Amino acid sequence: MRRLITLSHRNPDLPPFSVEFAGRRRRVLDLPLIAWLTLIWVLLWSTLSWANVVTGVAVAVAVCLAFPLPQVDLGLRLHPWGIIRLAGYLLYDMYTSGVKVTRQIFADRPHRAAVIGVPLRCRGDLMLAATAVTVSNVPGGSVVEVRRATATLFLHVLDADRPEELEAARNSVWKLEELTVRAFGTRDEIARVAEPPPDAPAGGEEAS
Repeated sequence: MRRLITLSHRNPDLPPFSVEFAGRRRRVLDLPLIAWLTLIWVLLWSTLSWANVVTGVAVAVAVCLAFPLPQVDLGLRLHPWGIIRLAGYLLYDMYTSGVKVTRQIFADRPHRAAVIGVPLRCRGDLMLAATAVTVSNVPGGSVVEVRRATATLFLHVLDADRPEELEAARNSVWKLEELTVRAFGTRDEIARVAEPPPDAPAGGEEAS
């Protein structure tokens, strides 16, 4: 009797951490991809709740069933401890950045904003996009451009009165890159983020 659901450990032809559904048409769900799409959904809503998680899973499954992808290695790995660290840091950073932005709004003096370029250590499309999404969810800065050729994020920061503040903004991006890669990256990518950050490009700042 044919199984209705087959897990990847029972069928070596399936991708790791995947599920196959029997039927007229072969359907395979990649569980890491489902988890990744769910995380993106929750980040887009900027609220961690059971409703958003359940809705994200439903949308991810529907998208994967409606638009099945060929069996390719997306370069996505799930590291539970890394995911916990990333989630904890994001919650902390969202809170502290939100308080800082609120203080800037009610401050008597105007603040100087700027656009800065932050080169990343990982050049893969997946980690580049994941880092951009993660950075965009923290108040006080927003990604205005992603330059794939040089793996550089261009970030609009609200507080650029002093050079130390610009350096702190870059360090925050590099920290989020490291945590994102340690949560979802490959071994090679994790080894890259263990290295010192690259130098910021000359002329990478523009006042506004």
